[in-house]
Amino acid sequence: MPLVPYPLARPFLFGLDPERAHDLTLAALAAIQRTPLECTVAAKRIDDPVTLAGLRFPNRIGLAAGLDKNGRCIDAFGAMGFGSIEVGTVTPLAQPGNPKPRLFRLPEANALINRLGFNNEGLIAFVRNVRQARFRARGGILGLNIGKNAATPIERAADDYLACLAGVYPYADYVTVNISSPNTKNLRDLQGDALLDALMAPICRRRAELVEEHKREVPIFLKIAPDLDAGQLERVAATLRRYAIDGVVATNTTLARDAVAALRHGQEAGGLSGAPLLAASNAVVAQLRAALGPGYPIIGVGGVTSAADALAKRAAGADIVQIYTGFIYRGPSLVGEAARALRDWKNTT
Repeated sequence: MPLVPYPLARPFLFGLDPERAHDLTLAALAAIQRTPLECTVAAKRIDDPVTLAGLRFPNRIGLAAGLDKNGRCIDAFGAMGFGSIEVGTVTPLAQPGNPKPRLFRLPEANALINRLGFNNEGLIAFVRNVRQARFRARGGILGLNIGKNAATPIERAADDYLACLAGVYPYADYVTVNISSPNTKNLRDLQGDALLDALMAPICRRRAELVEEHKREVPIFLKIAPDLDAGQLERVAATLRRYAIDGVVATNTTLARDAVAALRHGQEAGGLSGAPLLAASNAVVAQLRAALGPGYPIIGVGGVTSAADALAKRAAGADIVQIYTGFIYRGPSLVGEAARALRDWKNTT
């Protein structure tokens, strides 16, 4: 049981600038993890194991990348009952991201808009934080999410991804290649046919070398946007098959504003996440499931703010359901609530 229930803490946090509240929360979690005070945020992990891409996930609820970009709070989040945690996006070099303000709450819609821009402390600091974490030793699955620096030309993007892949490989249960953030110029161009081939071919070659070097095979997932049309999704699915990519994370944030255009901050530039994303994200998951078949690993993320939302994403075809914005609005109770609902749904179907 948390020392201060989240419904009591939320008004204070929501009274602060969103990024300030985020930074304060991460600092507090980093300070208490791996200490006796970790019990103040701890909750029993729901036992609902599932094997995906050769990995045994303790349950079907994961933390999405972006909340802990530098991997500072892996054990604190792990104590809250997540079966898996994905941290990053990390880039080879530290970078400040886009100018502030760059994170906006839309509470009427249970949504956020961010244009953070892969702000992170770089690969060396990231790996140092990941190596200190005990989450994997406690049975959790850890995903490490990699990207490119903003200053790297798109035609040299593969260089950054390869550097990150080699750096994180020994410490990851799986690696996610993020080509879908809307906040790094031209990044989403990598989802196009030619550029995607130019990226995935060297990644697969490097992965084969890393398997030999480390004597273990780390699954690679590709994270895609919710704004792709049906034809683009078919081509992405074909690429996943062609390069034997182990799984897909669907989806990142959206550029669509139809559901929030009239709200304060609704026209801010950046990616929209939270409840308005649920339907679009689920549609992408469903199309990918149809294209890739019943056995292909899909991690579904986008718009989950309740147990019912988690069930809807699972019904659309996701094997694992990740949360982020819903966690900010609902707090840690959402983790157990959603994991329990997915476990009970499985046992009744």
